[in-house]
Amino acid sequence: MLDRRLQVRIDGHRWARLERESNRRGVPVAVLVRDAIDACFPGHLEERRAALDAVLGAEPMEVPDPDDLHEELVGTRSRSLG
Repeated sequence: MLDRRLQVRIDGHRWARLERESNRRGVPVAVLVRDAIDACFPGHLEERRAALDAVLGAEPMEVPDPDDLHEELVGTRSRSLG
């Protein structure tokens, strides 16, 4: 629900860019501003979604045997604590 109003002063060059993009997409300038805010300052859900997309989009890789990995992690942990 849109329940807050924001007033921002910008120069003519930025306004012209917003108007061009607004016309190109067929959406109000306000939609562009909200989209820009979401892209620059993602919320918790968007951050989690981006992380999931990154993991799912990663190239397959070789992984060690779980027992070997466990031993390696235990050894690393004990060295960092010791």
